Amino acid sequence: MPTASVQTAHPVSAGLRGEIDVPGDKSISHRSLILGALCVGESTVHGLLEGEDVLATARALRSFGADIRRGDDGVWRINGLGVGGLMPPSDILDVGNSGTGARLLLGLAASHDLTSIFTGDASLRQRPMQRVMTPLGEMGARFEAASGGRLPITVIGRNTLMPVEYRLPVASAQIKSAVLLAALNTPGQTTVIEPRPTRDHTEHLLRHFGAEVTVTDGADGERRICLTGRPELQPQTVHVPGDPSSAAFPIAAALLVPGSKITIRGVGLNPLRAALFDTLRDMGARIEETNRREDQGEPIADLLVRAGPLQGIEVPPARAPSMIDEYPVLAAIAAFATGATVMRGIAELRVKESDRIKAMVNGLRALGVAVEELEDGLIVQGHGGPAPARSDIRIETEMDHRIAMSFLVYGLGAQSPVTVMGCEMIETSFPGFADLMNGLGGHIEVGK
Repeated sequence: MPTASVQTAHPVSAGLRGEIDVPGDKSISHRSLILGALCVGESTVHGLLEGEDVLATARALRSFGADIRRGDDGVWRINGLGVGGLMPPSDILDVGNSGTGARLLLGLAASHDLTSIFTGDASLRQRPMQRVMTPLGEMGARFEAASGGRLPITVIGRNTLMPVEYRLPVASAQIKSAVLLAALNTPGQTTVIEPRPTRDHTEHLLRHFGAEVTVTDGADGERRICLTGRPELQPQTVHVPGDPSSAAFPIAAALLVPGSKITIRGVGLNPLRAALFDTLRDMGARIEETNRREDQGEPIADLLVRAGPLQGIEVPPARAPSMIDEYPVLAAIAAFATGATVMRGIAELRVKESDRIKAMVNGLRALGVAVEELEDGLIVQGHGGPAPARSDIRIETEMDHRIAMSFLVYGLGAQSPVTVMGCEMIETSFPGFADLMNGLGGHIEVGK
């Protein structure tokens, strides 16, 4: 078993202290590489997340003919092929564990007159892809998929897709983005209608690279996104802000370890991504924003976080699209709050890298936390402070990076060590996680 696969978080007696940067936003990193590959000329990306998920997208784009290099200065340079300019890949495209990469690249490949085959690791091959293939099929692409609409998937693309008006069956930024990427090489106007707004990094970056995108909000909460196809995208410089989903973990640790005071620099605070911070403030968390600014349409700020008591709340289900990836760490935080924290409307978590609802319920119960599993969520009964001491706790993560980090954070605030299995998957989104937490005064042992 690789040593990185097992990590043990030990209780921290002194507070966490320091100033840190978290890895670049994963969603923006994927999209920056893809759009850079669709320009003629060189785009540069600063602060790209160099986790396995994003690196898999870079490898796939190289297979399509884009020139993508990381300089010694840490800046990524992309010399693209222009809209519609992808070349047939010479091999199967393995995107590892990256659901975002898979779905966005399916959209990209669908609008090119070439055949490509996508696969991924065992976890990704279990995740649903049909809801991306459905709108792309309506546009004219063809697919050959494994049973249940899963990877491996062969994409038979076309240069002459038809523009559509597609109403998303669920609020999903990945489905929306796959359709918009296909629409780039589709003549006319393609419209995506969301039942409620989802993260809009794709729209911001499309405009940044020169595409014509209009967004209209309806009185009933729906949002219409309209893209005019066949633009001539212009090479750009992208500065990737810190990922709010990654920032959630040191924030959680700082809230749970008494005496903590940390600053996280340059975190992206897109309102369609940052609902976790509103939820934590509702629970009593002390999270302050400083040095607020905007870049490429994305709000950014430094976050000052101090430890303190938390109160359980009922999280508004309407927040789910804006914090869907953060519910696992919220469940870990809720265990330390006073009273119940109710999380509903998050059935989407059952089809992530793992069934995240079940994984959190099983792990919290193993730690002695009272938790109720719901069809579309969970209810955590907080123990109102440090977790009761227990011995020989080992948590299975179902090879899910966010589950692994959530329980490691829990262990830093507990009264006894927590050992977490399957931690090698942390590298997909947060390379150097243990080192960063230990640099703040945490105690995470790798390989023990």
